Amino acid sequence: MRRKAMSAVAALALIAIGWIAGQAQTGPDFEFIVDAPVGQTFVECVKGCKLLWVERGIVGTPQRVFQFRCGGPNQDRCSSARVGGWIDR
Repeated sequence: MRRKAMSAVAALALIAIGWIAGQAQTGPDFEFIVDAPVGQTFVECVKGCKLLWVERGIVGTPQRVFQFRCGGPNQDRCSSARVGGWIDR
């Protein structure tokens, strides 16, 4: 009987630890803002990250803020662009 009681207490303690650890992870790891009017596109990391335009490979150093521009006449929209992100610890 005592062994069953100890097993039940251990199980409840493990469930409580898991629940508490899960509650501690409610927020996102990073946040960023994209401002994409016609022409220049601005990407800014607000919290916890570094970003880099990686469409043509990883060239340069990841930054908190960067920008890129689409070219061509009569172009009101860019084709998709590839942005790489690194969690800033």
